[in-house]
Amino acid sequence: MKTIRHANELKPGSRKVCLAIGFFDGVHLGHQQIIRQTIADARKHDAVALVLTFDRHPSSVVAPARVPPLVYSLPQKLRAIESLGADHLLLVGFDKKFSEQPGEVFVRDLAREIGSIQSICVGANFVFGHKRGGDVALLKKLGGEIGFSVHGLAAVSIGGRAVSSTRIREAVRAGKLDAVSQMLGRPYAIAGRVVEGDKLGRQLGFPTANLDTVGLVLPPNGVYSGFTNLKRQSYRVALNIGLRPTVASARPELRVEAHLLDFSGGLYGTELEVEIGEKLRDERKFASPAELQAQIVRDIAAVRERA
Repeated sequence: MKTIRHANELKPGSRKVCLAIGFFDGVHLGHQQIIRQTIADARKHDAVALVLTFDRHPSSVVAPARVPPLVYSLPQKLRAIESLGADHLLLVGFDKKFSEQPGEVFVRDLAREIGSIQSICVGANFVFGHKRGGDVALLKKLGGEIGFSVHGLAAVSIGGRAVSSTRIREAVRAGKLDAVSQMLGRPYAIAGRVVEGDKLGRQLGFPTANLDTVGLVLPPNGVYSGFTNLKRQSYRVALNIGLRPTVASARPELRVEAHLLDFSGGLYGTELEVEIGEKLRDERKFASPAELQAQIVRDIAAVRERA
């Protein structure tokens, strides 16, 4: 899958384009349905399968106070989309100027820059454009005029409720990670760039990778088993999410720390994705660093048992 930043970079030649549009946070079962329909259309018509998504949540620009925590980091989302088999991904920079563009102008500009659109696929409740003025009805109106078909797909339901990014966030916060994985259609994982910490884990004999998860929804604090793939190898992971109450701090900060079992080497700057398994225990305060160290030994043993 080739990623482009502007529609006029696509250059499909004589081929038409089948387009999926959405923010696609989590790339859950409903999003997958939209993207797979687009790919099926493209194969049927010998067209290019193009997924259009945005580099940040629209609310970060139009309603900063109401930005939801995201299920996936941007690199994680792009990897999930790529795994579905689209030909190209158009990553649109969502800024103030873009947010003020009427929905009709957005679609007409896309059609002009892409060349020839065969179909557009979105969710049935998809809205777009300035003040959310565009919807499936507008797409169908413009499709009749410009010459493309429109799929407005109903949500996928599990347990009698629609699968949505909002529902997934609620399940993550509640620690219902099996339900999260079911709605995602893949094991739940968190991802973030490895940043420098205070090296406390190293001092205790268990170096950790500190993940930058700012802006992401996280499971309840505690210690989890997990694993990660790194440089074509799999590693078991002891993952700690929490405020580290044993460590004296005037301003405790939420940390996501991954100890990769049987790994040695540097990870700073790496985008690390950790698939989360079973919760081993809640976060708690220990009487001393030595007591914490002894518990970490037990945690790692528990991770090995569950591998």
